[in-house]
Amino acid sequence: MLEALRNAWKIPDLRNKIKFTMVMLIVFRIGSFVPVPGMDPEAVKAIVERGALLGFFDIIAGGAFSQFSVFAMSITPYINSSIIVQLLTIVIPKWEELAKEGEAGRKILAQYTRYGTVLLALIQGIGLSYGFRSAMKNPGLMGTIVVVISLTAGTAFLMWLGEQITEKGIGNGISLLIFAGIVSRLPSSVFQVYSLVKVGTLNIFMLALFAVFAIAVIVCVIAIQQGERRVPVQYAKRVVGRRVYGGQSTHIPIKVNSAGVIPVIFAMSILMFPSTVARFFPNSGFAVKLADTLEPGGWLYAVLYTLMIIFFTYFYTAVTFNPTDVADNMKKYGGFVPGIRPGRRTADYLNRIMTRITLVGAIFLAAIAIMPYLITGITSLQISFGGTALLIVVGVALETMKMIEAQMVMRHYQGFLK
Repeated sequence: MLEALRNAWKIPDLRNKIKFTMVMLIVFRIGSFVPVPGMDPEAVKAIVERGALLGFFDIIAGGAFSQFSVFAMSITPYINSSIIVQLLTIVIPKWEELAKEGEAGRKILAQYTRYGTVLLALIQGIGLSYGFRSAMKNPGLMGTIVVVISLTAGTAFLMWLGEQITEKGIGNGISLLIFAGIVSRLPSSVFQVYSLVKVGTLNIFMLALFAVFAIAVIVCVIAIQQGERRVPVQYAKRVVGRRVYGGQSTHIPIKVNSAGVIPVIFAMSILMFPSTVARFFPNSGFAVKLADTLEPGGWLYAVLYTLMIIFFTYFYTAVTFNPTDVADNMKKYGGFVPGIRPGRRTADYLNRIMTRITLVGAIFLAAIAIMPYLITGITSLQISFGGTALLIVVGVALETMKMIEAQMVMRHYQGFLK
């Protein structure tokens, strides 16, 4: 590991990418402490502590939400906008064509995502300014405008920051921002556990149980992320002039969890929205009931969370792996799966494998995300750093290491993973 780190640092291009990423993450952390003008920090903290969902949102935002900084909304408007744009590419034929046009089409869709991010940030900013009106020093029109503009500008800056990391740094910028936010809350979570042990609320046995659970999650995430089904592919020999091409054997790796932690992030962002907005209408009986029903730990929240994770696992896998395109490319270059006819039969065969193997990954993601709520229901202990946060941290760390690994292998260095 240490040798791999030294080798990574020896590569100028990779070293500059790592430095750039670190600087951008530092900027993100500094911005998390820049308060929105006209807000009472203590009043905001009291409101956040009253809701479990708001508390978890604060973990994702790296503590920016409880401080009501300019980064309080984190990157969730961008994530929600990305979901909407990706779903619309299936519904709107013109957008579907853009998605297939390559880099030029993706740039246009990326621009639509940015517009959607700003629009959703404005809506969410207005909702937050209304919900936290009791914490505003100047709850009038001008005070509300200042809060909304500050929050929207903060989200837009985070969106730019994430895109810069993806383009000029190492790893997925948006995922790394969420990763940095969660990791920054780790010390306070450790202190929380220490305080519970000190006062006797959490005994040594339960602490050991949580430690075993955390280690098990880490091991399982690595195993699932690395797991893949290798479909054998044989290429027929072709004679061109005096040369013989093809004839070699290879394989198509179909990962157990091609979507990574994206389904968890998507599901979490969507579930946060209605419950958070409902909290802003305390005089509405329906809104209060909706907020209570969608509170983490409730049965409806668990069911919806599970179904959304499974749905987005399949959805994102379908976006990243198209069996028809793979089968067509194989047929074009003379490739075939032994015992399966090229073309449509091969596409159906690959789709069958992908559907079955993705179900394993989807159920695993849902189980890890839901497990902490079941443990909390049994033990009545509220541990903020739960399975979802741990899943995101391990998943993003593993994906980033793979990207560094690819950069090192390209330059003939041995990487982290063997």
